[in-house]
Amino acid sequence: MRIALGIEYHGGPFCGWQTQPAGCGVQDALERALSEIASEKVSTICAGRTDAGVHALAQVVHFETTVARPDTAWVRGVNTLLPAGAAVTWMRPVPADFNARYAALERCYRYVLLNHPVRPALNQGRTGWFHAPLDLARMREAANYLIGEHDFSAFRSAECQAKSPVRDLRRLTIRVSGEFVVFELAANAFLQHMVRNIVGCLLYAGKGNYEPSWVGEVLASRDRALAAPTFDAAGLYLAHVSYDAKWGLPQLARRAWFDEDRRDTL
Repeated sequence: MRIALGIEYHGGPFCGWQTQPAGCGVQDALERALSEIASEKVSTICAGRTDAGVHALAQVVHFETTVARPDTAWVRGVNTLLPAGAAVTWMRPVPADFNARYAALERCYRYVLLNHPVRPALNQGRTGWFHAPLDLARMREAANYLIGEHDFSAFRSAECQAKSPVRDLRRLTIRVSGEFVVFELAANAFLQHMVRNIVGCLLYAGKGNYEPSWVGEVLASRDRALAAPTFDAAGLYLAHVSYDAKWGLPQLARRAWFDEDRRDTL
């Protein structure tokens, strides 16, 4: 039997999604819990590997098992065995040809930034922070240079293992929710650190260091050294993964804490 799960997690307590020798990955915690419920070793495949400190509202995984368990065992049962920072939100039996990674049509990330002179305390570890005022119009103008299919070499990490740097960035929106700026990016797939590097460059344009067109020049250069430093992981969330309706998976993530009090000006 092949089963798909939705899982949300706070990235702070983990060393990223991927399994590590120290057993500190989200994957490690999930596979330990699943294996205990199944009474056999369980391995998982995820839709998108997140780095240390990065959160997920709607990660999707699949696994195979030879045992039958009530549906609730794969949600409530697994959750009793997971650390407090992670929880399974749904399960669905899926056909044997479903693959959480390769069947994904689109991945959506949000970056949440506190734009305030004083650093966060209650939201520490849940948001990025930038102290200086930002110009929303300049950031939106800069974002337009990135939409479409491009070589994003200038925005990938040196350790990125993707075979191709070409990605189709289908949407990049920027909105304000109270004192928070929320960047939403959707693409067929993302390179390692791609979102955090894009956010760093948009902030350079937003605070007036560079003209919005500079972001387009960085993109065209394909040179990582010309871009802004990689921004803090704490504000990054894997928000949604889209699949063909034929798989019968839930298509909506639960509302997040930063989805309230929307307005459109800084």
